[in-house]
Amino acid sequence: MSGWIVSHIPPGLLLVGLIVMIAGGAMLLVAVVRRRFPVLTGDEHNDVTKFTYGFIGFIYAFFIGFVVSSMWGQTNSADANARAEGAAAVEMARNLDAFTKTDADRIRASLLRYEQAAIAEWDQGTGVRSPETEAALTQLSAAYRQVDATNDVQKSALSTSMTKFDDISQARTVRLLTARDDTGPPWPLWAVIFLTSTMVVGTVVIYGVEKPGMHYPMVAIVGLIVAANLFLILELSHPFLGGIATTSDPLHEAVSILQN
Repeated sequence: MSGWIVSHIPPGLLLVGLIVMIAGGAMLLVAVVRRRFPVLTGDEHNDVTKFTYGFIGFIYAFFIGFVVSSMWGQTNSADANARAEGAAAVEMARNLDAFTKTDADRIRASLLRYEQAAIAEWDQGTGVRSPETEAALTQLSAAYRQVDATNDVQKSALSTSMTKFDDISQARTVRLLTARDDTGPPWPLWAVIFLTSTMVVGTVVIYGVEKPGMHYPMVAIVGLIVAANLFLILELSHPFLGGIATTSDPLHEAVSILQN
C-alpha cells in the first residue's frame, strides 16, 4: 500500500494531503469538542493533561526518531550500493582501450545494452528480475569470455574487468533484494506509529485552553508536525520509490561514458 502511495502521488501533493487530513481533521475535532464538551475549555484537568502530553510526546519523539534513523540508514546503504554498481561499469568501460577494436566494440555494445536494461529494471522499483536484464548480463559475460588476451596489458585488463563484472552482478542482486524486502515498517510498527500519533494529537485537542484563538494554532502546529513525520516515514519506506529515493544516476553516468 505504501509503495503505491509514494510511486503514484507526487511528494508535494502527498505532504499537503497529509497536512490537510491530519491538521485540518484535528482542528475540526477541536471545534466539535469545544462545542460538545465546554468543560474541557477550562484548566481544571490540565495538570493531568500536561503530564500525559509530556510523557506521550517524549515517547513519540524517541520512537519516531528511531524509525526515521533506521530507515534513513537503509536509504544510504542503497545509495552506496548504487554508486558501487555504477562505478564498476565505468571502470569496465575505461578498460576497453586495452582490447582489440573487435573485442572492445563487442564488449561496449553488450555493456551498454546491460546498463540500459538495468536502468529500465531500476525504474520499476519492484525488485523483480527483468528477463531483458538477465539476458543482457549473460551476453556481457559471453562477450568477455570471447576475448583473446595476447599480452600482459590485455590479460590484466580482462582480469580487472571480470572482477568488476562480478561486482556489478552482486550489486544488482543487492539492489533487487533491497527493493523487494525494504518496504517500510512492518504492520506492528505502523500500529504503534498510528497509535502514538493519535495520542499526541488527541491530548492536545483536549488540552484546556479558554480562548479558541490560542487553542486552534496549537493544535494546527502539532498536527503539522505529525503529518510531516508520517510523510517522512512513507517516503523513506521504499529506497527506490518516491521523492527521497535513490536515483539511477550512477548507471546513467556509465551509459554516458559508453556512448561517448
